[in-house]
Amino acid sequence: MEASLDDDKADDTVVIDLAGKTEIADFMVVASGTSQRHVGAMAEHLKENLKAAGLTGIAIEGETHCDWVLIDAGDVVVHLFKPEVRTFYNLEKLWGIAPPAPVAGQKTGLIA
Repeated sequence: MEASLDDDKADDTVVIDLAGKTEIADFMVVASGTSQRHVGAMAEHLKENLKAAGLTGIAIEGETHCDWVLIDAGDVVVHLFKPEVRTFYNLEKLWGIAPPAPVAGQKTGLIA
């Protein structure tokens, strides 16, 4: 999973261990893409790689707009964001993880 995101040049990939914290999944992966097209391509490649690995029942939400795509792969839930959407929702903070530091020149938030 991380290899697929690395191959697709995902930014600021964070893996959160959820074991013992919730029953929704064992791990949550959060990563950013540079644009809607980038997020959509990462989601499509990840879906293909998961299916090739034999996973079934993969659920995907958000592929229409690709601002935030959620991939539920059973024990792992993946969130792919455009950077400003990721900053706005700040999922890492919900799980007690510090979000990645903004890149110089990157917009932070939905209002520029």
